[in-house]
Amino acid sequence: MIIHEIGAFNSRLTQFVKEIRDREIQKDAMRFRRNIERIGEVLSYELSKTLSYDREIVETPLGSKEMLLSKDKLVLCSILRAGLPLHQGILNYFDDAENAFISAYRNHYDDEDAFEVIVKYLASPSLTDKTLILADPMLATGKTLENVLRAIAGHGIPKQIHIMGVIGAAPGIEYLEKVFPENTHLWIAAIDPELNSRGYILPGIGDAGDLAFGQKL
Repeated sequence: MIIHEIGAFNSRLTQFVKEIRDREIQKDAMRFRRNIERIGEVLSYELSKTLSYDREIVETPLGSKEMLLSKDKLVLCSILRAGLPLHQGILNYFDDAENAFISAYRNHYDDEDAFEVIVKYLASPSLTDKTLILADPMLATGKTLENVLRAIAGHGIPKQIHIMGVIGAAPGIEYLEKVFPENTHLWIAAIDPELNSRGYILPGIGDAGDLAFGQKL
């Protein structure tokens, strides 16, 4: 796996990451969602540099101009519900991408630390020979994306996979390296060192879905 930790370099991105971590700023759900969206935009810009480009003549009112434009066919797949703000940020840059959505959630047995990831819903176009972007803001154990990879297998084999996240845990990223193809790209704003006993990122941000959309039962 090719890891791009964009937040490791000085840029405005670190301000957005700081705000989604801050427990006081987190209380503003609209600002939280917008910061996730802005992080998605920054990561999308960086990802766009790796796409393939062809020359095209563009006609303006005053003449012609040769430009390099990306011709990759993209499919953006987000994990419900936490992935929705990130999805929007990516879509702001790749507005011609096809869209896919999948529901994947943790089921803790009797509220214990052990859990399984349950996938119940998937809507996706064909992935054959397309560039797939998997959007999940929090890459904790890696088990969710592993299950998503299995679920979408019946929709074709993409020519390239990009994973896009906001914060990842080092152990979860190591797990993903074993599961995904070697040439998969990971675009991440920040990498945190560890997980707690329930598989949440430390120091992380908490539950991204709850912070964006309210607590669930």
